[in-house]
Amino acid sequence: MITSPARTVRAPPHGRHGCGTAVPYRSEVRIAEREVTRKPRRDAELNRRRIVATARAAFAADGLDLPMREIARRAGLGIATVHRHFPARSDLVAAALAEHVAQCRADMRAALAEPDPWRALSGAVRGFAEHRVQDRGLNEALFGAHPAAAAFADDRWAQARALEELVARARRTGAVRPDVTVEDVRVCLAAIASYRSAHSATGLRRLVDLLLTGLSASVVR
Repeated sequence: MITSPARTVRAPPHGRHGCGTAVPYRSEVRIAEREVTRKPRRDAELNRRRIVATARAAFAADGLDLPMREIARRAGLGIATVHRHFPARSDLVAAALAEHVAQCRADMRAALAEPDPWRALSGAVRGFAEHRVQDRGLNEALFGAHPAAAAFADDRWAQARALEELVARARRTGAVRPDVTVEDVRVCLAAIASYRSAHSATGLRRLVDLLLTGLSASVVR
């Protein structure tokens, strides 16, 4: 039996078929697959952020009873997309409240970092009032009996402790009247929270000015 001499078969260059057509490297395929996967995830995250931002503004201005379909319309998305991210209204309310609370925490951190005790305390009070004007619906939910507010009890406690520190600093440095207590400041905040007026922004800021004047030690009496 006659056998043919063994032939050496050359493999096509790495990444190419024998016909010369380029074939993606495995690493390139994996990268492409990751990019395809990332895009829907990025889109979903952007949609979620848009929904929460829209809901926060809508709830703040119009209250928590605004229909989910209206929030979807304002966000420029379909109602199915909104429900995919937030199956229940309570889920969306909780997400909007979480962002609102995060902003309140940031405001209080800024107040605690302010070296001037009076500016720190008065800034915190004014910031509370601005949230009252701009985030009416969310504030009412946070400080009321809304079920979603229960998740933020620790945050409210931390804010209360921070307020005590601001008042204590202001008293130690003589920035407020010597008889001012943290309870007095809480009464001021309660007055701000309960304020009702057709001209809420202007009237509320006037009320804040009067309250701060009553707390300040620099007023000539």
